[in-house]
Amino acid sequence: MKTECKFCEIKSKAAKKLNEEEIEKLYCNCAVVKFLKGDSIIRQGTFSTNIAYLRCGLAKIHLQGPYREQIVRIVMAPSYLALPTTFGDKINQYSVTAIESSEVCFIDINAFRNLLKENHDFSYEIMLEVCRNELEVFHRCANRTQKQIKGKIADVLIEFSEKIYNSNIFTLPLTQEEIGSLVDASRESVSRVITEFARDGIISISGKKIEITNQKFLALISANG
Repeated sequence: MKTECKFCEIKSKAAKKLNEEEIEKLYCNCAVVKFLKGDSIIRQGTFSTNIAYLRCGLAKIHLQGPYREQIVRIVMAPSYLALPTTFGDKINQYSVTAIESSEVCFIDINAFRNLLKENHDFSYEIMLEVCRNELEVFHRCANRTQKQIKGKIADVLIEFSEKIYNSNIFTLPLTQEEIGSLVDASRESVSRVITEFARDGIISISGKKIEITNQKFLALISANG
């Protein structure tokens, strides 16, 4: 049974701008679905009828290019998923897959659009989130094209450590092949750099568990690209 929206402790900043009547409309037009790691949340090429809000968990946004699949970014809850593709086209232009056990609130797109029209503060917060996400993609694109492989891998490890898990010790939720897709590198290159980081005492590895043991040096590698 889903938690009533007015009692939800992980409402988006936008949803916090809604009044009681609007919150009730949201509640009547949403459904919460749980996903396991590897489950597809949104499929590229399918018809878009809902807004997806990642309530908890971690997901990857990826799309099928001319030659291979490309991971665009990692999304940490709480966050809306695929807003640009939902409003820009009736067809989902990329896929979203859970990389950890996740919980997603699906909101009927027509109800969501009505809330955008009725509540300007709600619309403004949604616009801010779209802009933040777009800027993040721009910065990631610049890093992909201008940094060397060591700088790219350092960025990934720092992102998981500081932004996602808030710890120097974490279990890496991506395979080396997925990391390669995220940073535009081969799996072999990713494996080589991670092995070098471990050999140089920058990180220690136990299975998929990573410990960053020299955070300053890793940050230096990231800064120098």
